[in-house]
Amino acid sequence: MSEMKTTINGYKLRSLLQTGAVSQVYEVVEPTSHRHFAMKVLLPEQADNKQHRAQLFHEAEIGIKMRHENVINILKVSKDMQTPHFIMEFFPSGSLRPRLLSRDPKDKEFIKVNSRKIFKQMATGLAYMNAGGYVHCDVKADNVLVNALGQTKIIDFAITKKMKKGFFEKLFGGKEVREGTKSYMSPEQILRQPLDGRSDVYSFGATWYELATGRQPFRAASQDELLQKHLREKPAPLTMYNDDVTPEFSNFVLKMMEKKKENRPDNFHKILMDMKKMRIFKSIADEAEEDPHY
Repeated sequence: MSEMKTTINGYKLRSLLQTGAVSQVYEVVEPTSHRHFAMKVLLPEQADNKQHRAQLFHEAEIGIKMRHENVINILKVSKDMQTPHFIMEFFPSGSLRPRLLSRDPKDKEFIKVNSRKIFKQMATGLAYMNAGGYVHCDVKADNVLVNALGQTKIIDFAITKKMKKGFFEKLFGGKEVREGTKSYMSPEQILRQPLDGRSDVYSFGATWYELATGRQPFRAASQDELLQKHLREKPAPLTMYNDDVTPEFSNFVLKMMEKKKENRPDNFHKILMDMKKMRIFKSIADEAEEDPHY
């Protein structure tokens, strides 16, 4: 992006929020309404890359259909050749990943104190996506925005897929493309099988394994070994790495990470129901009773 560029498609660039390998996210202002939005735009050197353009437009197409308080809302897309981009709601926050990696005790405490609230909002947002026929396919801390109040939104629909419905679509629809983040991929995702919401349940479980213990479910010397562990190895109980985690929650996460999708909770509505009376951490004494509408 040229240092001299101060507007894109009429939106005034206010601040750079994030830079990735192929795109940047800006806070922008619409001059006519003075409203603040976020803009995701491909880097100049990627603007004519067909694959990256298609992925950006796919993300926009999915996000425009999302209208839920726990899922980021994408409002419109521009297929401009020089600056392809989309506009989404501006949600002042950061992803869970920096807090998870932080050595500041305040960040660890933030996750613990807000864990139940974050869990509920993540599950509610994913329940909405799955009910609409979509599998997120990349559930992880990086793709969860949380603000200072613990308000949570699911982001990044770049590899989100529409569920295949019906016998013939599943039978003749061809193999799925293996996409996702290997540390959180479900066995059926690895094997390129048809996906449904239970794949997101597995990744959600893997994410909460990490949020509750500070470590991912599996460690391996290579990417192939990591995938084999997802296919064959049972994760260690969460209580082995954090004795503040309740045994009930540890077992619940392992249930979400069952190898066979038939053995996992059926959907996120079931997960939310099961969490009503369950505590995540022993040290948060009344967390299971704090929200009567859970």
